[in-house]
Amino acid sequence: MPPMPARYEPVIGLEVHAQLLTRTKLFCGCSTGFGAAPNSHVCPTCLGLPGALPVLNGRAVEMAIFAALALGCTVHESSVFARKNYFYPDLPKGYQISQYELPLATDGHLEIDVDEGVKRVGIIRVHMEEDAGKNVHGVGGDSLVDLNRAGVPLIEIVGAPELSSAAEAAAYMRTLRDVLSFLGVNDGNLEEGSFRCDANVSLRPVGQAQLGTRTELKNLNSFRFLSRAIEVEIARQTAILDAGGKVDQETRSYDPDKNVTRTLRSKEDAHDYRYFPDPDLPPLRVAPHSVEQARSRLGELPRARRGRYETELGLSAQAAATLTGHPALTRYFEDVLSRHADAVRVANWVTTEVLRGAAIHGLEAELPVSAAQLSELLDLLAAGKISGKQAKDVYAAVEGTSKMPAEVVAELGLTVVSSEADLAPICERVLAEHPAQVEQVRGGKKGVLGFFVGQVMKATGGKADPRVVSQLLERLINQTG
Repeated sequence: MPPMPARYEPVIGLEVHAQLLTRTKLFCGCSTGFGAAPNSHVCPTCLGLPGALPVLNGRAVEMAIFAALALGCTVHESSVFARKNYFYPDLPKGYQISQYELPLATDGHLEIDVDEGVKRVGIIRVHMEEDAGKNVHGVGGDSLVDLNRAGVPLIEIVGAPELSSAAEAAAYMRTLRDVLSFLGVNDGNLEEGSFRCDANVSLRPVGQAQLGTRTELKNLNSFRFLSRAIEVEIARQTAILDAGGKVDQETRSYDPDKNVTRTLRSKEDAHDYRYFPDPDLPPLRVAPHSVEQARSRLGELPRARRGRYETELGLSAQAAATLTGHPALTRYFEDVLSRHADAVRVANWVTTEVLRGAAIHGLEAELPVSAAQLSELLDLLAAGKISGKQAKDVYAAVEGTSKMPAEVVAELGLTVVSSEADLAPICERVLAEHPAQVEQVRGGKKGVLGFFVGQVMKATGGKADPRVVSQLLERLINQTG
């Protein structure tokens, strides 16, 4: 029985908060370093003490402009910082410095891969703001506040409500993370909270233009939780509408242990925050030549690079996606490729052997072998001086060391046996020991030839050249047939 047609269509928009990778906070000189003792990276400004005045971090502005341009936004010559007023323990001033009516940048887009191809999703605005602190619950039965994050510089990227599924939302967030990390403005670390999002979810009857009542899912800090939370919320809203009820506009949290969303508070509208321009901060002026200088430094973004890897280098879509998934991995691949020209072979080794032993944290990556080591290993393999099996043994020997592959090959006495004169007696013996399999090959079962190649490789300790062995075996079988 065919499935029932969907009665409602989801409409999803994401608000992504990305921490800018500055050394100091947005309006003071306190460190943005993660993991310090609670309340050790604070000062009168980020604590909101009377008389302390904010001073804007110029490096944060540069990074925000860079990100906005990469997302196709128009960067405005003038933008204004505003006070967003609300009361919460982790907000020491009683307001958050953000941007409201006049943001830094507007009208951008992001292209994502979906089942139907490529989808272009609008970006309404990119604005700068400071982060709040962190409430720590359940410490000795109390709730404590750590204000180390208070004042950390963020950009909020407000996406248009143009996503239609949890899968699309996850693809959008992954793609956005890739862009920001390649620019070097954000480390994409969801676990540490430097890249997180709120999801606005609503349903409307299929074919209806008017949007339904939305709920906001707060602080989703993993791709898996983002997908699951949206799916749960869609199911919850569907059940309400099917029962003839009305969805309330509210802010909800996601409980991953019970896989449910819960009400946090009724959803505020903009007027509830009583925005007004911050009197301590003048309008931010961005000179047009500064924007053009930033645009000239954008370079090749992940999507374009991925397409080039596929079309120009002949890589598979999966290999290209893996190699453009982290900037350090991309730099490593291109470093090896500058030394060894076979792009497909380099990609295969990087995405299997090298990536298996890689340790990645944020924008940093510790790789098990250097580009020079891998390229020399691949040169030896391409020249037929070592076999594929030997190459893996050599790789294991140089991994985590400063040894070069040629040195290891000499130490271990590894050489490929490719002389037919040396291999013929071994092949003849193997054929004589397995007459039934020989008849299978003669009967047309060419796949059995691989069995004989394996036996010869075993007999030579993996030193035989498998291409020469295969040709020699086939010729010997035909000669005796």
